[in-house]
Order: sequence, then structure tokens, then C-alpha cells
Amino acid sequence: MVGHVHHHHHHAPGPDTGIELEPLVEADHTSLSSSSRHHQQMLDGAGARRCALPHVGLFMAVLSSLFFSLCSLIVKVLADVNPMELAVFRFVGILLPTLPLLVRRGDPAFPRGRRFMLMLRGLVGATSLMLQFYAFRHMPLADASVIVFSVPVFVAVFARVFLGEPCGLFHGVVIILTVAGVILIARPPLLFGSLSDAYTSENWWGAAAAIGGTVVAANVYVILRVLKGLHFSVIMTNFAVVALFLTPVVSWFSGDLCVPRCGNERYLIVAIGVFSFGGQILLTKALQLEQAGPVSIARTADVVFAFIWQAIFFQELPDMLSLMGALLVTSCVFLTGLRKWLLSLPDSSATRRRLGCLTC
Repeated sequence: MVGHVHHHHHHAPGPDTGIELEPLVEADHTSLSSSSRHHQQMLDGAGARRCALPHVGLFMAVLSSLFFSLCSLIVKVLADVNPMELAVFRFVGILLPTLPLLVRRGDPAFPRGRRFMLMLRGLVGATSLMLQFYAFRHMPLADASVIVFSVPVFVAVFARVFLGEPCGLFHGVVIILTVAGVILIARPPLLFGSLSDAYTSENWWGAAAAIGGTVVAANVYVILRVLKGLHFSVIMTNFAVVALFLTPVVSWFSGDLCVPRCGNERYLIVAIGVFSFGGQILLTKALQLEQAGPVSIARTADVVFAFIWQAIFFQELPDMLSLMGALLVTSCVFLTGLRKWLLSLPDSSATRRRLGCLTC
């Protein structure tokens, strides 16, 4: 993984050493830790390239944020199309760049001994994305995006529970602050009383879906730990195939599987696949040019774009509680990315010594 292949220090690799970047791809999600690990062989030779083009990787990460946020916007705009059906096109956008790579590499598509975990990864990932799409539809876009964006912080909890990985003081603090931020956004009536009246029952279901999708997504990355020996094209192809079987079935059972009627709707649905494809490729390239920490920090642009789209397209300005919650969550994800970058520096680094409190 990007976060620890080149670590020259003596700390035990914690749960944040590369895995949390993946949910920053909106948790559908792109198994980029495996992608990054594959490209680590290139990174030694890419040092000069990074020096020559120091900001290209970060620019690509921000551009991928733009593409993924546009996917979320389209889900919100297409109010007449079931979000489960829209998820199908998101999965197509994931499959398109990975299937040719799998064929070119000649890796077995369903390796023995890993098939169950690959199937489980597909089921969990598809469930997570469908819940998130439901949340985008049924609550303010920015609020849903912030909750979904908090996934990296919670990976440490599930890595501790299921894999026994260390969860230190830093993780404890950012988890508490992130939960506080999510509570400020979701505003349960038990804690906020009349302040929660602005949320309708539809918003509550959306918030529940966002939180559920976030919890499920965090488990995706625990499963990816188990699959870490596989190339990302194998993982992503299996994920997309499983998801493409599951999503239409869910849509059919909910009675909402239909062909969009309007020409504009069809263009927007195709755009979901295109933006997913573009975001996937850009984020993979960003990881070839930059380490996981700086890229994950650049991906905080997701939240900024979500607030911009909400203001422009829905004329909804977030209130103070939502802004405070977004600031808390984004700050925690930012610090998680900063810590990942610090852990990748050698022990002799002055920057690492200066910010040593973040590596505890």
C-alpha cells in the first residue's frame, strides 16, 4: 500500500497506513490501496517526475473529487429515477477501466481461495453505495457528502475489531470528533429537540442510510486488507460484476426498475458512468504521482464541491450546525491524511519530528 511500502521507520503499521484513501473515492470504492501497491514499483523512479511536476498528482486528485461530486449531484437531480438504478451506471463506470487491465495482465479473474472474500467485498461495497445514493436523494447533498466522507476515520475501529490492528490515541481523538461532527449534521431529536425540526422524516431516513453506508463502507477496507495480495484490477472487476448483478435485483424487488423516459435523463445517467470512469482513472494516476497522505488531503475538495452544488442547484445554504459538523469531519479526515504522510517520512525528517504528536 502507498502508506507503508516505503516506510523507513520502526513503527508498527497502523490501520491508517494506506487503506483509508480508498473510501475517499466515495466508498464505492476503488480498491486503490491495491492499485497503489501495484504502482509502488514505479514510485522510486517517479521521484524525479514528482519533483518536475510537483502539483500534477494533487490537481488530479482534486479533479477526481469534482467528478465524483458530480455523480452525487446527478443522483440528487434525477429525482424520478430510483437511486438503486443509478448505482448500476456507477458500477459500469468502475468496470470499464478495470476489465481491460485485467485482460491485459492475464491474471485469473476468480482466483482460488479468494472467491468468497471477493464476493463478500462486492456485496458489502454494493450495499454501501446503494445506501449512499439513497442518502444523496433524501437529505441535503452537502450533509450526506460529509457523513459519507467520514469513512476513513472509522476504518481504524473495524481494523481493530476484526484484524486486531492498533488503534492509538490519535485515532481515538479523531473518531470522537468525527462522531460529534456527524451528530451535528444528523441532529437526532433526543439531543437537539426543536433544533432538529428542520429535518423531515425523509431526511431522517436519508441520514440513517448515510450513516449505515459509512459503517458498511468502513468494513469494505477491512476486507481489502485480507485481499491485499491481489492486483486491484482483479478486486475491482469482481466488485463491479457482483454489484451489477445485485443492484438490478434490488431495484426489481423495490418495483422501481424502469427505462428512463426523458432524453436529458438518459444523458445524465450516462454521465454518471463517464464521471465514475474519469474519477477512477484520475485518482489512480494521482496515486502514481503522489503519496497517499497528500492525495487524501486533496480529496477533501469533495466536501467543498458538495456545498457549492447544494447552493447553486438547490438554493440551500447550510446552517451553522451543518457547517460546524462539516468542519469537524473534514478536519479529522485532513489530519488522518496528514498523519499518513508523516508516517511515510523517514525517522530523521525534521517535519516528522516537528509534528510527532500526530504519529502517536
